[in-house]
Amino acid sequence: MNHTQLNSSFDDIAADAPDNIPEGFRPVKIGGPFISHNGPLYGKWTGQRLLLGFRVEERHTNPLKICHGGMLATFADMLIPCASMYQSDMERRFLPTISLQIDYMGAAALGAWIQGEADVLRTTRNMLFGQGLVSADGQPALRVSGIFKMGQLIGDGKATDPLGLK
Repeated sequence: MNHTQLNSSFDDIAADAPDNIPEGFRPVKIGGPFISHNGPLYGKWTGQRLLLGFRVEERHTNPLKICHGGMLATFADMLIPCASMYQSDMERRFLPTISLQIDYMGAAALGAWIQGEADVLRTTRNMLFGQGLVSADGQPALRVSGIFKMGQLIGDGKATDPLGLK
């Protein structure tokens, strides 16, 4: 299989985008093929905060028809780095996860709208520390905190709207 065939196979696997996405949210491309396959994720810039979300589809669920904890963990792992691209003055960098803590506070049923927002608490020369909250249909679902390594620059590091939300 050549590279072109491989890329098209990812497109064939990805589900059609749900049509019941809250107003102002747009599809975002982040995280490479893994997130493309497991998404789609949506973003909204409020002017002060980045909101990230997705609709729980059948493929995201466990046998009880609630969102699988692994999908929620994947979403949480993207939330803080994405928020840092909009809510801090740092250069845009790849931010590999060093540590991620998740407190699961509630279930997210099939069809639920999952939405998260996060804050950068501190940056050092080598690390970023952040925390976030995730809700399912407006009810608390996750509390997350993480430490991320300051990786290589993405492009020139100066993108002010890397997800195309402004």
